[in-house]
Amino acid sequence: MNTKILMTASCLFLGAMGVFTLFAPDALLGLMDASPTGPLLVTVQLMGSLYFAFAFVNWTAKDSAIGGIYARPVSLGNFAHFFAGALILIKYSIAMDFNVFVLLITMVYGVFAALFYWLVFRATGLPKGNQ
Repeated sequence: MNTKILMTASCLFLGAMGVFTLFAPDALLGLMDASPTGPLLVTVQLMGSLYFAFAFVNWTAKDSAIGGIYARPVSLGNFAHFFAGALILIKYSIAMDFNVFVLLITMVYGVFAALFYWLVFRATGLPKGNQ
C-alpha cells in the first residue's frame, strides 16, 4: 500500500473537517440536529483545532516510512483517533434517528480505522523491494 496516499487522504479529510468545525460550528451542529449553545460551539471549535493540527501532522509525515515500527506514534495516533471515532459514531447512529451526514462520516471513519489498523499492526513500513 502506498502510505503517502493514505496520509494525504487523511490529511485532506481532517483538514477539511478542521476548517469546517473551526469556522462553521453552528452549521455542523445543525447537520447533527443539535442546538448551537455557547459552550458547545466553543467545544466544537476546539475539536476543529485538533482536527487541523492532526492534518498538519499527517501532512508532514506523508513522505516518511510509515508502518510497523516506522513512524509508529503517527500511525498509532491515527488508528486510535479513527477507531475510537468510528465506535462513537456507530453508537450515536444507533441511539439517534437516521442522519445521512453522520452515516457518511461514520463510513469514512471506518475506512480510515481499517487502513490505519493495517498500517500499525500488519505493514512493515518498508517498500516491498527493501524488505
